[in-house]
Amino acid sequence: DVQLVESGGGLVQPGGSLTLSCATSGFIFDRYALAWFHQAPGRKRERVACTSTNGATQYYSDSVKGRFTISRDAADNTMTLQMRSLRPEDTGVYYCAAHRACQDSDWDVRAYLGQGTQVTVAS
Repeated sequence: DVQLVESGGGLVQPGGSLTLSCATSGFIFDRYALAWFHQAPGRKRERVACTSTNGATQYYSDSVKGRFTISRDAADNTMTLQMRSLRPEDTGVYYCAAHRACQDSDWDVRAYLGQGTQVTVAS
């Protein structure tokens, strides 16, 4: 079975940093693009970062560009999201996801999704 398990969430002050990790299993790692989704309280889940199957290309939403860095490690089938200069609006649940390609338009309905990890940015 496909498994995506997030870790690293928590409470952080505005301007602080946090690194999320995603451990994956149950699929051929280098055949899937990997992404992070963010769901703020009362809002729709949105993709904020994506890395291509070989890790050569990354995509970011405008809201996190320049502050977040996505990466993947084929040696241990993991993915991370380094978050810097965190803002209160970054608060929410972060989900790890896997799908065929970052360019695909159906991540919302077809991607494998983890259970999520809570990030709270507050003083």
